[in-house]
Amino acid sequence: MVDHDPLDEDARRRHELTHLAFDSAADGIIMVDEQRRLIHMNPSALKVLGLNLEDVLGRPCHDVLRFSICREDCALRAARTAGEPIINRPTVVLHADGRRTPVILASSVLRDENGVDIGGVETFRDLSRVRRNLVAHAGGLPLSGILTADPGMRQLLELVPTLAGSESCVLLTGETGTGKNLLARALHDNSPRRRQPFVTVNCAALPDSLLESELFGYKAGAFTGASRDRKGRIAAAEGGTLFLDEIGDIPLPMQVKLLRFLQDKTYERLGDITPRQADIRVVVATHRDLSDLVDQGLFRQDLYYRINVINLKLPALRERRGDVPLLVERFLDTFSSRRGKQITGVSQEVMNALQALPYRGNVRELENIIEHAYVLCPGPVVELEHLPRRIREAAVDTSRPRTLREAEAVFIREELERHQWNRTATAEALGLHRTTLQRKIRELKIVMPDRDGRSRDDTQ
Repeated sequence: MVDHDPLDEDARRRHELTHLAFDSAADGIIMVDEQRRLIHMNPSALKVLGLNLEDVLGRPCHDVLRFSICREDCALRAARTAGEPIINRPTVVLHADGRRTPVILASSVLRDENGVDIGGVETFRDLSRVRRNLVAHAGGLPLSGILTADPGMRQLLELVPTLAGSESCVLLTGETGTGKNLLARALHDNSPRRRQPFVTVNCAALPDSLLESELFGYKAGAFTGASRDRKGRIAAAEGGTLFLDEIGDIPLPMQVKLLRFLQDKTYERLGDITPRQADIRVVVATHRDLSDLVDQGLFRQDLYYRINVINLKLPALRERRGDVPLLVERFLDTFSSRRGKQITGVSQEVMNALQALPYRGNVRELENIIEHAYVLCPGPVVELEHLPRRIREAAVDTSRPRTLREAEAVFIREELERHQWNRTATAEALGLHRTTLQRKIRELKIVMPDRDGRSRDDTQ
């Protein structure tokens, strides 16, 4: 009888579990040797790429992998040059039949105990699958067209079920085009009032003279031309939700009447003296800083405290750039299904240009850009020439970085400027350790100002 060494058995078991984890991973995983020849691919990678393992082993990775960046901007080469892993790089898989699948790629160099390069590993996530999963596994909640893989945005959406069941006023803040109207709709769709009306009033779009009558309604004879009674938006929302968009633009005299309504849910139509009771939930939104307006005397403090019960701030698109590939795919799918012409994706050059935009108009701006490209593109792939002129010119500007190192320097400098040159805040925003950011600043020769925005903690 042969005795088995328990240490050998443990090692064998660990080896089996390692292979099991590798082959069971939902993300695609690719391994190459020091000569960049393929030595293994897990089932997820093979499925997305449409390959068989026996047909690719031993072949150079750039001859097999169908990432759009493989030959001109190899992620493994970039990771070796940078001396650290490359993460969250958007690219597309080029299929033999012309289809394109958007993915997010990460790449790392494998080194032995002596620091010698012995190969590399790349992982990628199929964003089209992510998008399907976001829709399928949103806890059964209708999210009214909201699509995101951003952790901060997902955390915000996780509050929807709790807030939807409340009758408290919710204040949605954020820049124009961030999706405040979609979040307001999601709050309604997941509330007990979801079978009742959802009524929107854009306070900035209505003249002061019309806002009161639109909101409260009027009685016949209340003013010239009022030939019959008309119910307002409050009455139209009875039993449901009233969404007051751009509430920061309401004039002061109207704010007094709105405050009274929010306090006791009673109102009077123009030309009427009979108080009416309303059974509605109120959600408000603004792109303006209401606290600043209060300080300037342009917004009533009591109204501000009345509506600011629960405040949700939606992040700008430039703060969640990882959502750009997801949104591009969704918009192309939407336009293709509505208009018949099939556009399967965008080129890597286009994706790079879209990732670099400041997005002052946020998601709405991106949607308009993709619609413009969809109209001009004959198919099947959007190229740079199909984008609006201002984006094409920015993309071909010779002053723009032409290497990964230059692009990284520009990106980090922009983030430092956005955080008033505060290294700690910038490192947190980039997901880096503070010492890593300091090393990059030195290596990339980023010139810091004499007086920066470092906090007291940042100087210690």
